[in-house]
Amino acid sequence: MSVDQIFQKLEQNFNADAAQGLDLVFQFDIEDDKTHHLVIKDGTCTLHEGPHNDPSVTLIMNSETLQGIVSGETDGMQAFMAGQLRAEGDMMLATKLGELFNMG
Repeated sequence: MSVDQIFQKLEQNFNADAAQGLDLVFQFDIEDDKTHHLVIKDGTCTLHEGPHNDPSVTLIMNSETLQGIVSGETDGMQAFMAGQLRAEGDMMLATKLGELFNMG
């Protein structure tokens, strides 16, 4: 699965109910591919290619780690502890990804 397909899957598995009242930007710096960002605003999710000028949190990983997390094969916290995933900005927001998207 390509990185673009992974992000399309994320967007399709968005849980709008969990995003009510939120205004966040999750940026994904994929080391071996392109940067993408997801804008979560009042129950909507829009995917954009390229960096955002002020993301709430930036997650840095390679495409293999991204695919594992989105498919549910890799636990995001374990990837973080193993150094496969780095976060910049409000790291606590990264824990919200599991609520906002149905992984696996």
